[in-house]
Amino acid sequence: MIVRKARLFLKGKEPNMCGICGWIDFDRDLGSPDARRELADMTATMAYRGPDDEGIWIDGPAALGHRRLAIIDIEGGRQPMTHQEDGRTALVLVYTGETYNYRELRQRLAALGNRFDTSSDTEVVLRAHHEWGHRDPRSAVSELNGMFAYAIWDPTKRELLLIRDRLGIKPLYYYPTEHGVLFGSEPKAILANSLAKPAMDAYGLRRTLCSVPDPDGTVFRGMREVPPGQIVRVTRDGIKQMSYWHLTDGEHTDDVPATVRRVRELLEDTIQRQLIADVPLCALLSGGLDSSAMTALAARFSDEQIRSFAVDFVGYTDNFIPGPWRPTPDRPYVQEVAKYVNTEHTNVTLSAQELMDPNVRVATLHARDLPFTLGNLDSSLYLLFRAIRQHSTVALSGEAADELFGGYLWFHDPAHVHADMFPWIEDRGDFLRGFLDPGLVEKLDLPGYLDEQYHRALAEVPALTGPASADPHERRMREVCYLILTRYLPTLLDRKDRLSMALGLEVRVPYCDHRLVEYVFGTPWAHKTFDGREKSLLRAATADLLPQSVVQRVKSAYPAIQDATYERMLRTRFAELLNDRNAAVAPLLSVDRSRALLGATDNVRELEDILTLQNFLSDYNVSVTI
Repeated sequence: MIVRKARLFLKGKEPNMCGICGWIDFDRDLGSPDARRELADMTATMAYRGPDDEGIWIDGPAALGHRRLAIIDIEGGRQPMTHQEDGRTALVLVYTGETYNYRELRQRLAALGNRFDTSSDTEVVLRAHHEWGHRDPRSAVSELNGMFAYAIWDPTKRELLLIRDRLGIKPLYYYPTEHGVLFGSEPKAILANSLAKPAMDAYGLRRTLCSVPDPDGTVFRGMREVPPGQIVRVTRDGIKQMSYWHLTDGEHTDDVPATVRRVRELLEDTIQRQLIADVPLCALLSGGLDSSAMTALAARFSDEQIRSFAVDFVGYTDNFIPGPWRPTPDRPYVQEVAKYVNTEHTNVTLSAQELMDPNVRVATLHARDLPFTLGNLDSSLYLLFRAIRQHSTVALSGEAADELFGGYLWFHDPAHVHADMFPWIEDRGDFLRGFLDPGLVEKLDLPGYLDEQYHRALAEVPALTGPASADPHERRMREVCYLILTRYLPTLLDRKDRLSMALGLEVRVPYCDHRLVEYVFGTPWAHKTFDGREKSLLRAATADLLPQSVVQRVKSAYPAIQDATYERMLRTRFAELLNDRNAAVAPLLSVDRSRALLGATDNVRELEDILTLQNFLSDYNVSVTI
């Protein structure tokens, strides 16, 4: 095999690890001191996403803000970035993310007569919209391969476009107002404007208590999220949404060997594209098939030694207790892969005290901006990223491989597959959360909300074509794959983006390359399980890169601390909350039921949920109206 090396430090590219925000008001000149102050407040909330520079652009009804982590091309890559035509501003862009094929696009645009003033991918995106998107923005954004969220203001048309990448890797929110819209990379940017109120209604609580994201809804009343693969157009006439990408059926015709070869080709191309960086880059290595294959390919295509990092806990491996989701500890496999592919490896070992540190829990909550977290899973990921940021600015992650290739138990358990519900939801009653006030439970009707979201998602699933369409199991697995890619994966991508960007760390997710996603999604389920196991295609495509122990390792989820000290500390804090009659969450709880939870077992997740909701309502000063 001919291996093409890619240097990790290539000049002429600045990462856009940034935060964006803005305000459009068609009936107001936003150049006033008060409006400027509000935009500055919005921009300042995202300082950690871009600690090195900030920029604002205001003209009449439009005000755009940007925070930037600058690496090179300090002046040339500054934002907001404008495109000038005949001495006037024709387009203004604020952008965050990475366009991995920007070099190819730059060459095509240059051949059409475009001249570039910077070496950034931001300018390529801007000129792509000028060249290809002047009639239909979908023509421009469809050319981009990457993870991105950006806003484009056209002063002549007086039109704002909000655009998000195909899988929803980068977040983007908006808040319609009486005369326009507010937008930002995170809710906190929008809430910094006096027009937006931190309020939650029954919908917001349903969204909080059910682990199913509505693609465009949020927990805050009046706030929306730009769905993955969508463009939101804002004019004086109102707000409209259009799709530029969605999963479709490609009528897969490749046999298994050809499919395995194509998966390998796509992975190699994707990894090479995403290795390009002008800052230190590393890999997140868990010792599972996904991250190990990714790390091995990165090591193969780099002429610099790859750094790798893994999270661990004090005493975790020595005292490990296996379970259905975590049958084996990570460390032995991590060490074997690191040695096998020759990475410079670091284990980040955490204690219960570190995970329960109030400052860490507050930082995690404020990074996510939401009233639900994954408890110690989020705290440990935040601390892992904090440690990584001391050495690297970009990290590769194996996120999305389980969702794409069928790694979860849900894919393979008939009870989950054929339940008339999202396969990852064990029991609809579980989402009633036993700690809630019974009257509130009845009013929220969480099972009804779940049914509504489930059937809405089912209605989107593209019909299966070709010979596989005659197989009922293939049809159902197409639905399951769609549900997990569009309703489960976005939550994990959002988590990873928020917790990494809170520390100025960019995490790239090669398995989310839309070409790979399109190809594997369209592959029959029989191909995906041709060897009788989970992730058959990925295993076959990368088996030559890894030790056999890792190739054959059964899926083990992201590790959770098993130290009893952590649970004791959690229950102590929960007891303190129940004794606080002025707690923000108190009106939502049944105190008697909640006290009973203190003596229960296997309810750490419920305790985490209550404490997180309490901190969210208090810290964000959220008013709740049911």
